Parts: sequence; structure tokens; C-alpha cells
Amino acid sequence: MSRKTYSLSAVAVVATAGLSFSSADGAEALAQADTSDVAIAAPAIDQDAFETVPLPVKADPVAARPAFVSREVVQPLPEPSAKPEPVNARSLHELVSTVAPGEMSEQLQCLASAVYFEARGEPLSGQLAVAQVIINRTEDGRFPASYCGVVHQRAQFSFIKNGRMPQVRTSSAAWQRAKAIARIAHEGMWESEAADAVFFHANYVRPSWSHRKTRTAQIDTHIFYR
Repeated sequence: MSRKTYSLSAVAVVATAGLSFSSADGAEALAQADTSDVAIAAPAIDQDAFETVPLPVKADPVAARPAFVSREVVQPLPEPSAKPEPVNARSLHELVSTVAPGEMSEQLQCLASAVYFEARGEPLSGQLAVAQVIINRTEDGRFPASYCGVVHQRAQFSFIKNGRMPQVRTSSAAWQRAKAIARIAHEGMWESEAADAVFFHANYVRPSWSHRKTRTAQIDTHIFYR
């Protein structure tokens, strides 16, 4: 018998033995057989033995761009001057007489109107304090964030009737003073005695909430709280 024939017979024997014995016995039989002419299969590759390194993800330049806004966001309040002009006035009265209100935005008109209706009979310091309370409220999360929002907030100012503001006598000296006070308060040109107050009332009434607030000042007929 030729070597080739003998080798093929050995393979047949091994195959038959593999059907009858366990995998361990089959492996021993294969080790004892003459398989010099039989191709040996390559060992299986253990995929878990290799570390998988993720490929870097290239950033999408379109996704990185900021979202386009079709309309400019409207700020509720006019921005005060970045660098207010130096105040050389020796008194608030002198400052009021020198400040030119100029053209006023809707927000500043709401602020001036509140000063006009709430405190035009008060001294200038009292008018400034009322304006300061409105400004402080716009910075307090419990109130609207704009002057007009604060002034028109329901049940806050008695001069607002059915959500409407009365007519201002724009030719009066009181209105000119109120506009100057609004500008001074908005620009922070003079420190108010009301400081950080967000509430006030006339001294001839005693609202129930006043006992739970901290009193900051009293100017003429108005008492201020924070």
C-alpha cells in the first residue's frame, strides 16, 4: 500500500473514531495517527483577546454652529449708560434741575408715570425712593422683569384702573421732575434712601404684610420695606 493510500485510510479511521468518542478522546486519537499528509486547520482566534479601539468621531461642523435666530431678542428694559457722566451736583434738587430727560423709551415712561402718580407731592428723595422700589422689583424674581410689568401688575398700584394708566399732564412741572427722577434712578446717578426696598405704603394705612417686612426708611408720608 502506498503512503498516500495509507494516509487516507488513517484519516478515515480518525473520522470514524470521532463519532464514537468524546472530544477529548478524539483529540488523543488524532495525536497518535500519522497525519503528515493532512492539512492542519489554523487555531480559532479569540476575539475577546483583542482590545477594541473606537475610531475618533469627526465633529459635524454644521451641528457645531449656533442656532440661527430669525428675530432679535427684545430686552424688556433699556440699558443704562455703560459709563454714566460724573455727578457734580451738591444735592438731588440740583441734579434734577440739570438732568435732561430727552426722548424716553416706553419703559422709562412707565417708571416716570409711577413716580408722577404715586409721589409727585412728595419731596424729591421720596420720588426717587418710589422709582428705586420699582427698579428693585424688576431684579426680584417675585415680580415682573420690566418697569411696565411692575407698574401694571395687578393690585399693586392704586392709580392703575382696570389695567389702564390715567392721563398724564405732560405740560406740568411735576411731569418734568418725574421724568428727571426716572432717568436718575435708572442710571443710578444718585443713591436712594430706600436702598433695597421692594415694598412701600402711606403712613396713614397699616397693611397686614408690613409686620412681616423689614423697614428700611420713611420719607415724608411713605414707609419703605424689604
